[in-house]
Amino acid sequence: MKKKIKVICTAMLLLCLTACSFEQIHTDKLQELEFTVLKEEEIPEELQSVIEEKKKEPMKVTYADQGYLYAAVGYGKQETSGYSITVDECYETDNAICIHTSLLGPKKDEKVSEKASYPYLVIKTEAIDKVVEFD
Repeated sequence: MKKKIKVICTAMLLLCLTACSFEQIHTDKLQELEFTVLKEEEIPEELQSVIEEKKKEPMKVTYADQGYLYAAVGYGKQETSGYSITVDECYETDNAICIHTSLLGPKKDEKVSEKASYPYLVIKTEAIDKVVEFD
């Protein structure tokens, strides 16, 4: 029994060490990526359909087509209008594309509708064969 516990503990330690070093690789920024924030009419139909299905809940969706990568980020249902999303960073690491966004609430002097809104943002960048990480 003690041998099994020792093996399990060793395996867990190795997993933790691997995960920590793996995370370090992801955060080393190679370069900023150029991207475009798309208007609703510029979003490919297939992606727009997926967004419509998922927009009521927080979502992170990617779609690749004709040499471009599209990344959609949504923050789910908000109780009023006036919300927006900013792209804080979009960069490439050794093995990932990292996209960091923030949800911004209505400005204090902004008139808002009490109607629910579903803010989302779609960016378009050159397709790179790497995993996309959202934050």
